[in-house]
Parts: sequence; structure tokens; C-alpha cells
Amino acid sequence: MPYLIGIDLGTSATKTIMIDENGAIVASALQQYPMYQPQNGWAEQDPSDWKDAVLKTIKEVVEQAGVEKEEILGIGLSGQMHGLVMLDEKNEPIGKSIIWCDQRTEKQVKEMHEILPLSKWLQITANPPLAAWTAAKILWTRDNEPEKYQVCRHILLPKDYIRQVLTGEFATDVSDASGMQLLDVKNRCWSDEILNALHIDKNLLGTVHESQEITGTVKKEIADICGLSDKTIVVAGASDNASAAIGTGVVNDGEAFTTIGTSAIVYTHLDSYKEIPEGSLHICCCAVPGCWHTMGGPQSAGLSLEWFKNNFCTDYDVEAEEREMDVYSLMNEKIDRVPIGSDKLIFLPFLMGERTPHMDPKYRGAFLGLNAVHKKENLLRAVMEGVSYSLADCNNILKSIGTVVNSMRVCGGGSKSPVWQKIMAALYDCDIKTLKQEEGPAYGACILAGVAAGVFENIQKACEEFVKEDKTIYCNRNDMEKYKKYHKLYDRFYEALKDEFGLLADIDE
Repeated sequence: MPYLIGIDLGTSATKTIMIDENGAIVASALQQYPMYQPQNGWAEQDPSDWKDAVLKTIKEVVEQAGVEKEEILGIGLSGQMHGLVMLDEKNEPIGKSIIWCDQRTEKQVKEMHEILPLSKWLQITANPPLAAWTAAKILWTRDNEPEKYQVCRHILLPKDYIRQVLTGEFATDVSDASGMQLLDVKNRCWSDEILNALHIDKNLLGTVHESQEITGTVKKEIADICGLSDKTIVVAGASDNASAAIGTGVVNDGEAFTTIGTSAIVYTHLDSYKEIPEGSLHICCCAVPGCWHTMGGPQSAGLSLEWFKNNFCTDYDVEAEEREMDVYSLMNEKIDRVPIGSDKLIFLPFLMGERTPHMDPKYRGAFLGLNAVHKKENLLRAVMEGVSYSLADCNNILKSIGTVVNSMRVCGGGSKSPVWQKIMAALYDCDIKTLKQEEGPAYGACILAGVAAGVFENIQKACEEFVKEDKTIYCNRNDMEKYKKYHKLYDRFYEALKDEFGLLADIDE
């Protein structure tokens, strides 16, 4: 029987799974690693941590499954977007990777606007210059760490560094490359005009492929370490969000999903390219050949909840242990007792600046309306609601340009929270669907590998066969009407405070 491996290189951990030809998961493994924040607004990770995690988890799933190595036909890759990985002439990483949520590149973003007008960026890259995206990181490194840039011979995204480790090949896929700000998104190729304008050598970049295309086979030394065959193919793969779309079966026009992890995303599939006014939502190539997707949402979603839990709710860990229950189940129990609007408390979920629909790296988080009646569970619910307001803003932009979401699925992390699900259903004004099997990006990567290996006919048919809906969370109309008042205030607070947060960020220490 043929088997397939999917690898999801996440921000907090790498998850690797193996599936059989019937789409059943036969093995899975997880390996965590740290994120480093040497300065306010910075975020880095060590590529060696990713490499170790990937090799370890591949070996674990192979051993768990107990199958012959020749039966493992393909590997699909998925990973966090926008990170900058630079390799030297020996293909060794040059320092840590500046990852997606890093916000140090404000100066470089301003320069990008001066180099080319916004209309040109939107025409070619489909998105305005963004602090979190790769191009600005490249310029920052060239400006601030020229000694590193001078010895750089290859520029890769995080998952594509793993591809190089596994196969020795330098390549990427159209969905992940869309988040570098160097791709002609409509035409699905590197933009010579953008590269020339930024003075970035095209030879530093890998070749661009559609997500299901084969980019190489596993090197013998890696195959021996992991228990694989050196004939096992490695496909181009996809960004975490594009791969999650396949893993959740969002592969047709008008279908969408929301995932709440470290960040949160509302993702909508588009069969044809569509311009987004002022670049207020990201538009990227998706993993289905010839199709695109929009995505938007706060950078600090699950991160906001984790930040509050870890710093102010350590007693919940003790209580959860005493009651022999998961701490997140305990949190949901307490939050569910708090009324809609968190007793008139609003949270702005911008702990790491913001990307959509407000492109503002200087924006910061805030609790607004605090008074003596509020307890920890009020603040926790306010965090959930603040993240959901931001997601709803993104969904409303799609509605404004005539894109109606007819199916909203949820997957991953915080999206499993029944409280969060009810909040999102009310703010989206639509029913929410959960899935019977939730593996998201890693599962999508397996399907891509299966299509390339000839195990599955195409992406859509594999999703139709393997990805099944489970529960429906219905939109409560009374909740929806109550949330409209708070959502309107949330948007007004953003407008009222954005200049003040800019002044705060610019105070000279």
C-alpha cells in the first residue's frame, strides 16, 4: 500500500503525519522549538531547530507506521510564511531566521513605497509593501547586517530550507512565494521589475513551482537517517494557509476557513484573480493550480490568549490539575459565564503590530473600558472577541467587493474552542462547520504529495473523498445583533488611537 508524509513547519512546532491511500492517518509526531525576541517587535527562530524537528518527526512517523520504506512514495511540505532564511556558499544558515511576525522593517517599507508607487506594488505583487513580508526583511538585512548579506548565496523561505535539507534543491511554490513580495502573483512567476527595483539578484532565489509539482527526491544520507527510500519524491508544497485550505477541503470558489493559531486567518478560495481595494486583504496564489486566495486576520490571535494566560492565569493551571481537566477547557468554562461584550470591555489584539485590514506595525494591544467589576475571565473573553472583530472586518471586506462566503469551516488551535466558535458565527453572520478529522496543513501537504505520486487523481477529488464536516455551530441572531454594537465601537477605537500608538512607538528612549 502506498503511504505519504506531510510536514507542517509551524511557528511553535513541527508536525509530521503519514497517511495511507485511503486518507487515513497512520502515524503522527510533534516537536516544539523556541522563538527568540531580542528586541521589542523582533521575532526570530533558529533554522537548525527546524531541521532537527523535521528529521526527528519523520523518523518517528516511519517507525510508528512500521511500513516498508519503498511504500512511502512522497513527502509534502507546508510551513510558516514570510521568514527569511539565508544560506552561505556551504548551504549553511547565516544566523537566525527573521520570521513572519517580526516588525523591525518600518524604514524599509517606507523606502519600498518611495521606490515604486502603491499602484505598481498592487499590480504586480497584489499587496502593498508589508513589514512582515520577506522583501522588507531582505532590505533590512542588507542595510543593517551587510556582512551577512555579502556572504549570502541563497534566499529561502522556512519550508524551502527544509526542502534543501531533504533534497539539496533550491525551490519554492507559488503560494509561499506570494508572501515574499517578489512574485508576480497574477502571472505566478518572479517579477523581474520588482527584483530590479530592489536590486535583489534573482539567482539568490529558488525556482518557482505549482504546489503539486515534484521538486526532487530525498538525499541518500537523509533517507538513511529517517528510514526513507532515496526514491521518495518531495513536492513543492504550499504555505501553511494554502496547505490548510486543502486539509480543510476549501478548494472551490466561495469556500472559506478560519484558523486561530499564533496568528489568525480567514481564508477564502477564489477560482479567478480578483483585485482587493487598497490591498486591505492579502491575495496570493493558492495550492490549487490556476487559482488564488485571500487571507486576512490579526497577527496576535492565539498569541494574545497565550500571553494573557501565561502571565496572569497561572492559578488556572493549578485549578485544572486539581480538577483533572485541560487548562483550556477550564478557561472556556469560565469564559462562557461572561456575557457578550465582556461586561463592556474591548480588547485590541495588536501585540505585534498589525497587517490586515490595518497595515500598521506600530499599533499595539489595549484593553479599553476596564473597571473594578472585571475579572480575569472578562479579559480572556475580551481577547477572544477582539480577535473575532478583526477577523470579521476582513470578511466584511470580501462582502463589500461582492464575494459571498457560502461555507465557513474552522480548524486548528483556538478555533476548537466552543466559545470562540459561537463568537465567530455571530460576527461572520453565518453558520460554522467543524471537521471530523483536523490535521490542517500537514494533511494538505500529504494530499499534494499524493497527487504528485499518482495516488490521488487531483486535489479537489481527494478533498471531496477524505475531508468531511462534523458539527454545525449556528449563527445566533440575538448574539449577532448585540455584537454589532461592540464591533462598531471596536472599529472606532482603532481609528481614534492609531496616531497615538504611532507617537508612543516613536518616543526616544
